[in-house]
This record gives sequence, C-alpha cells and structure tokens, in this order.
Amino acid sequence: MNKLLTVILLGILAVGCVVPASAQKRTNNWPQSRDSRKAEKKQQKAQKKYAKAQKKAERKMLKTERKNTKYPSRQF
Repeated sequence: MNKLLTVILLGILAVGCVVPASAQKRTNNWPQSRDSRKAEKKQQKAQKKYAKAQKKAERKMLKTERKNTKYPSRQF
C-alpha cells in the first residue's frame, strides 16, 4: 500500500511540475513567433528591393545597348 501511495504521489508531483513548464513555454513562444514573422517580413522586403534594383539595372543596360548600336548605312 505504501509503494502504491508513493508511486501515485510521485506521479502527481511529476504532472504538477510539467504543467507550469509547458505554460511557461507557451508564453515565451508567442514573442518569438512575432519576432520570426517580423524577420521574415524584413527579408521579403529586402528581396523585393533587390529584385527591383536588378530590373532597373537590366533596363538601363538594354537602353545603353540600344543607344550604342550603330546600324549600317544604306547603300543604294
């Protein structure tokens, strides 16, 4: 009977210790997920900015290429 009572008390004690730890994890995960969302948004913004700069550079390169192209003179 004492062994059974000891096992039950140990089980209750173990569950009592686990519940506050899991509750604490939930409160700590919320700001981390917010921070991760914020970082992801910042990353997307930087990627869009980089893509925009690349497009602009490509358009500028094509424009200067067109300007520098000299067509052969017509021969009649």
